Amino acid sequence: MNEPVLVLNLNFEPLGVCNLKRAMGLIVMGKAEVLKNGRGYVRTPSRALPRPSVIRLGHLVHRPRLRVKLVKREIMRRDDYRCQYCGRRVSRLTIDHVVPRRLGGAHRWDNLVSACPSCNRKKGGKTLKAASMRLLRPPREPTPTALYRLGQYLQENKDWHPFLEGW
Repeated sequence: MNEPVLVLNLNFEPLGVCNLKRAMGLIVMGKAEVLKNGRGYVRTPSRALPRPSVIRLGHLVHRPRLRVKLVKREIMRRDDYRCQYCGRRVSRLTIDHVVPRRLGGAHRWDNLVSACPSCNRKKGGKTLKAASMRLLRPPREPTPTALYRLGQYLQENKDWHPFLEGW
């Protein structure tokens, strides 16, 4: 009952993922409809209910523009788990402020990068110019597309692709 189910808005915009139990509850209450049933049925004494993989809500949910949270995990994900100074993939990455905080650098997307411990030590509390280092690519806030937000589920749910393209 913990299988992931893709939840779409009335206009087919991907809203998120819920578990099978929640999805079936929404369907039984008439608040959602099944768009993709690739998992068979759950049988009760009185009827058989579909085990959906994609549902669509029966009403439009208005919500503000989504943003990716500024947390270490998302910075590493944006930087493809690579040091942004030397390009190596190491098991223990750290977060580095491009412009150090003591020099007025802010804790924002455009000032934070992932760095390996040796590059982070080499740069220290200096600016890029003072440390004679450069970034592989400039840091920026990632765009919260549906593929970015829900990408972790796509490996085992190939039938979600048509619903996520274009969002």
